[in-house]
Amino acid sequence: MSSTFEHVSPAACPACSVTPAAEALAEVPQDARLMLSLPGIHCAACISTVEKALADAPGVQSARVNLTLKRAMVDADAGVTAEDLVQVLERVGYEAHELDPGVLASTEADRASKDLLMRLAVAGFAMMNVMLLSVAVWSGAEGVTRDMMHWISAAIVLPAIVFTGKPFYVNAWSALKHGRLNMDVPITLAILLAVGTSLYETIHSGEHAYFDAAISLTFFLLAGRYLDYRTRASARSAAQELAAMEVPRALRLSADGETEAVGVAELAVGDIVLVKPGGRVPVDGVVREGTSEIDRALMTGESLPAFAGPGTAVSAGEVNLTGPLTVEVTAAGEDTALHRIADLVAIAESGRNNYTSLADQAAKLYAPGVHILSALAAVGWYLYTFDLRVSLNIAAAVLIITCPCALGLAVPAVTTAASGRLFRKGMLIKDGTAMERLAEVDTVVFDKTGTLTMGAPQPVGLGDLPEEAQGVALSLATVSGHPLAEALAKGLRDMGRLPVPLTDVREVPGYGVAGNWNSTPVRLGRATWVGAEAPGVTATFLQIDGEAPRAITFIDSMRPGAAEAVKGLRANGLRVILISGDTKGAVDRFASEIGIDEVVAEALPDQKAARVAELAHEGAKVLMVGDGLNDTAALTAAHVSISPASALDAARVASDMVLLGKDLAPIADAFETSVKARARIRENFSIATVYNIIAVPFAIAGFATPLMAALAMSASSITVSLNALRLR
Repeated sequence: MSSTFEHVSPAACPACSVTPAAEALAEVPQDARLMLSLPGIHCAACISTVEKALADAPGVQSARVNLTLKRAMVDADAGVTAEDLVQVLERVGYEAHELDPGVLASTEADRASKDLLMRLAVAGFAMMNVMLLSVAVWSGAEGVTRDMMHWISAAIVLPAIVFTGKPFYVNAWSALKHGRLNMDVPITLAILLAVGTSLYETIHSGEHAYFDAAISLTFFLLAGRYLDYRTRASARSAAQELAAMEVPRALRLSADGETEAVGVAELAVGDIVLVKPGGRVPVDGVVREGTSEIDRALMTGESLPAFAGPGTAVSAGEVNLTGPLTVEVTAAGEDTALHRIADLVAIAESGRNNYTSLADQAAKLYAPGVHILSALAAVGWYLYTFDLRVSLNIAAAVLIITCPCALGLAVPAVTTAASGRLFRKGMLIKDGTAMERLAEVDTVVFDKTGTLTMGAPQPVGLGDLPEEAQGVALSLATVSGHPLAEALAKGLRDMGRLPVPLTDVREVPGYGVAGNWNSTPVRLGRATWVGAEAPGVTATFLQIDGEAPRAITFIDSMRPGAAEAVKGLRANGLRVILISGDTKGAVDRFASEIGIDEVVAEALPDQKAARVAELAHEGAKVLMVGDGLNDTAALTAAHVSISPASALDAARVASDMVLLGKDLAPIADAFETSVKARARIRENFSIATVYNIIAVPFAIAGFATPLMAALAMSASSITVSLNALRLR
């Protein structure tokens, strides 16, 4: 941001009682976004089917499914309801519920996990008993004894396999009756083949039955799904963590001072709530009575408690540490900054990138391909051996071993782990492809004022101005929302100065503010605009009726973590450039202090964007970090962009990531994390590819039994999930 007055923004007003984190998310259109829970999805084919069904629904603008979180994020017209979308998904065979983060995060995961664990226990108990019976057969039992063992095994396995395999059967039938395939179709076919073959052998007094293999197959498939489920759950998303911090009930104060416990959804703007020491703030609001200290690390990343007293803005999720507070509600429930952050994090986790598209293309080939391979293997082995039993076993093994679970998890598991890690460090990802693009960056462009500095400059030497000049300066400064203008206006008001009446006041973007005072032209702004020589410090100039411009200088403090961010980025081999509208002397001195060698000073807004575009034309992948209206064009033109939470609305909307706190250090960590995330995704694709290259021919060649196939498939999925967790 330059040292001139370039914009007017209500959001920049220091008197506004809005926290930076709440400001940072004001642009999220909540009424147009719906979140659905999808407990029945298991693979990449499910993602494609659900997204296509939702995208084809009337009024739906876009739909994204996250396999790791088993949820869908839908942007739709205002008239579209969650019930409409639930019906759409039911017609294609998927169970869906409107997502209530405060409930689902604490109950749905536990319920699904317990159900799988219960079925796994039953399968394990049945498997152990059938294995004991099989020992007699393997030891050489013949005739009636062997048949009796087989019939007892059937009596144990048949009811057990009907109960324990239900998750696979339900999903498979749901897909088939709607004319599509998913990963549970071949699993169900494999189980039915093993049981059917065993029952046929038992009825005809055959020597071999495979009840032990069928129940063992089901056990290991359930074990793989349960472990995979728990592994993914351990990569718990930041959105779920935030949802858990939403307070479900609040103490509302009546007019006579009585407290009443009510649901947060029952609160309205203007209500007064009591927040006791040690409790979380349930709403966004403004403190009316009481003093305390607030732990707002969740919203700002600040580790030290902040003072809270009358007039202090507080956000849902912050912790009241010491004294009771009465808070007037300004937003509750889904309208709070905390809820909007959770939604925004979920959007990033559900975002699609080039690797997601690659996984989708591979999944489309899977559905028909696996069944064709299995059929060809069955026919080929039957023609080779004329043994129906052998051919069916090999067909079942091929069906199971080619399951694309690892491929479906390759991207979402990494995205969830990486975005959660960055959020915990104070970085909010707004765009799902931002991390992928950040990993490609080789050049970083920083704005100075408000970005590398705190953007809260303090005017120096105001008392040296004549009293009338102080009044004129105050009137001109009040018109602009630029940090220097705000600082100047505040400083003059603190001195007790009053504004003078002006006419024809107008702001010239990139230069300053002009008007007339008693028919005398006055200006406040850039040195070159008023005909002054730019000093080597941050300054603005006041000119009255063609007189010699008067310099008003400012001092500003460096933003915490700025030097560490620059050092970290340069240590990773990135080119770092400082572009500022401030004077050359001030920019050069600051660049030397922070460790930046390449500087562009006195840059107008269009010149910033032009420089970023020029770098891109030269082949550079640019990360732009800025906070002001004059940075918006450059933020948009960059390959990827970041702005602090204190930035103006336009800058935050244009940015791909938002820093929730004041510290810039997470920027370097974000780059390193994005590079690691890209590496993990590629590793996961390699794992899935190598697995299929080895496992599929192995199964077709007849070296893998259905039980071995189940073990191999589960191992590949768990390996991919564990590899993603390395990011944590």
